[in-house]
Amino acid sequence: MQQYLNYINGEWSQSSSGKFVSILNPANGEVIGEVTQSTKEDVDRAVRAAKEAQKSWRLVPAPERAEYLYKVAFLLKERKEQLAQLLTSEMGKVIDEARGEVQEAIDMAFYMAGEGRRLYGDTIPSELRNKFAMSVRVPVGVAGLITPWNFPIAIASWKSLPALVSGNAVVWKPATETPIIANEFAKIYEESGLPQGLLNLVNGSGSVVGNAMVEHPDIDLISFTGSNEVGKAINGRAGELLKRTSLEMGGKNAVTVLEDADLNLAVDAILWGAFGTSGQRCTATSRIIVHQAVKAELEQKLVDRIGELKLGNGLDESVKVGPVINRSSLERIDEYVKIGQEEGATLLAGGHIVTENGLASGNFYAPTIFTNVTSEMRIAMEEIFGPVLSIISVNSLEEAIEVNNNVEFGLSSAIFTADVNRAFQAMRDLDTGIVYINAGTTGAEIHLPFGGTKGTGNGHRDSGEAALDVYTEWRSVYVDYSGKLQRAQIDNY
Repeated sequence: MQQYLNYINGEWSQSSSGKFVSILNPANGEVIGEVTQSTKEDVDRAVRAAKEAQKSWRLVPAPERAEYLYKVAFLLKERKEQLAQLLTSEMGKVIDEARGEVQEAIDMAFYMAGEGRRLYGDTIPSELRNKFAMSVRVPVGVAGLITPWNFPIAIASWKSLPALVSGNAVVWKPATETPIIANEFAKIYEESGLPQGLLNLVNGSGSVVGNAMVEHPDIDLISFTGSNEVGKAINGRAGELLKRTSLEMGGKNAVTVLEDADLNLAVDAILWGAFGTSGQRCTATSRIIVHQAVKAELEQKLVDRIGELKLGNGLDESVKVGPVINRSSLERIDEYVKIGQEEGATLLAGGHIVTENGLASGNFYAPTIFTNVTSEMRIAMEEIFGPVLSIISVNSLEEAIEVNNNVEFGLSSAIFTADVNRAFQAMRDLDTGIVYINAGTTGAEIHLPFGGTKGTGNGHRDSGEAALDVYTEWRSVYVDYSGKLQRAQIDNY
C-alpha cells in the first residue's frame, strides 16, 4: 500500500502520531493509498522550518524567486496527463475536467512567475520640496494555506505561487480526501530546486492540523478555501489573534435566462455549470432564474438533454458526470432533495442515489432538476454542493436581479440576453464578485481576481494581480534630501 507523507524542511517523513488513514477512489470505493495524520508537533516543526527559510528568501530578488516558479510551470506542463489521471482517481471529476484543472495550475505558475518582474509599487509626488515618496510591497512572512478537495491542485496553485513569489514561506494543509495530488505538487516544488523550508506539506485533519495553524503565533496569515462554517470559525479566532485571513467560501450561483435569450446556448451552459464536477464547485450553477415566457421551453430542453449525461468513472472518456467525493456528501445531497420535495418543489429529473449499471460501489447521484421553486425555499437558499438545480420563474429583469441577490452568498452569476442595455444593467446590479454575460457561472481565468461578496468571503481575492494583496504588506517610504526638518501638513502650508 502506497503511503503518503509530510514534506517538512525538504524531507519526507511520516507524522509523529504514527497514524495513517485510507484514501478512497470515490468512483468505486477502492483504497488507493493511505496518508499520514499529523499532530500539532508536526505543524510546529513545519512552521519553524518556514520561518527560518523565509529570513533569507525575502532577500532574494523577486525575479530570481520567479525562476523557481518557471521551473514549476514546466514540470507541471510536462506531467499534465499523469497529474490529471491521479486527480480523477482520487477526487472523481471526469478526465477532461481534471486536465483543465492541471492546466489552471500551469497557467497560474507562468502568470505568477511573470509577477516576479513586476510586484509593482508606486512613486508618488511628495507635498514637500526635496523629498521623495514611494510605496513598495514586502512579504507578510509565513503563509498558512488550507485547501479543499474539489480543486486540489488548482486552488493550491492559486495560493502557494503568489505567496512564494512575494517572498513568503508556506505551510500547506491539503484536504484529507486528496493528499495524493498534493504529494505530487510538493514533489514538483522539490524538483524545481526551491530552497528547503519554503514549501512545507502537513497532512491531517482540520480539527488538529488546521486549528494548530490558526493558533500558531508564527503563522502570519491563513488563506482558506472551504465551507462557510469553518471559514467563519477561522476568521473569528484569527481576528482575536490579529492574524490576517483570506477566505473563499460558498456560493449559490444563478443563471438568469431572459425571454430573448439563445435557449440552446443557455442549456449548454446550465448543464455544464450544474453537473460538471457533479455540482461540487463553489461556482456551480445551482439556480436558474428564468422569465416566465420561456420557462416551459427551457425546462423541456433541459429534461431532454439531461438524459444524455453518462455517469461513471471519470477515467472513461465518454463519462460526463463523475461521483461525489464521499458517502456523507451523497447522503447530504439526498437529504436536500427530500427537503425540496417536502417544500413543494416539483421534481423534473433525477432525485436519487444511483446504484444501477455497476455504480453501487461508488458515490453517484443522478443529475437532478427541480422546478416551481420559490426563492425562499431552502433548496434555493442553501449551498447543496451536488448535482441539484432549482428553477425559479420571474417576470422581469428587475425581479430576476432581486432573486439573484436574495441569498447570503455572492460568488458568481450569469445572464443570457440579446439586449446590450439589460446586459449592462445586470453587470451593474448583480451582487457577485464574478458576472458572466451569455456564459455560465463557471470558467474563471487565472489573470482576473477570483472571489465574491457577502458570505462568500472576506473581501480578498485569489488569482490575478489582486492575489498579491493577500501575501504582501504595503510599506510607505519617504526620502528627505533637503537637509532640514520638514513637517508634513505644517511647513508646506
